[in-house]
Amino acid sequence: MSVRPWSPEDLGRPTDGTWADMAFGLGEMYEREGDLEAAADWYRRAAESDRADAALRLGAVLGRLADARRADESAEELLAEATRWLSEAQDATTPDAIELITDMLNRHQRQAARRGLEHAASA
Repeated sequence: MSVRPWSPEDLGRPTDGTWADMAFGLGEMYEREGDLEAAADWYRRAAESDRADAALRLGAVLGRLADARRADESAEELLAEATRWLSEAQDATTPDAIELITDMLNRHQRQAARRGLEHAASA
């Protein structure tokens, strides 16, 4: 794994931010770069440090990862984790959060439909 230097300015945050702010900023940076695995790791750390909006971002990123792995068994685990974070988010009643939760429910339905089709095909 290559190590690339960064500075607090790369995160778009002031240098006197909290650990949760720094973790959230790293999550944003990795998400922008398309590294959803790393983004999820950093958003998870920020959410565990009680950064309110990190749980919503984490849920969204985990949902995207699950979509990318829909044929993989880990997709269901990612969806379950995303649902937990979204349902426990402090901002779960905002329009953005409701949209994310609705997206997650749709992902669960698609996953269940795929399982049903696979089961029917194997029977």
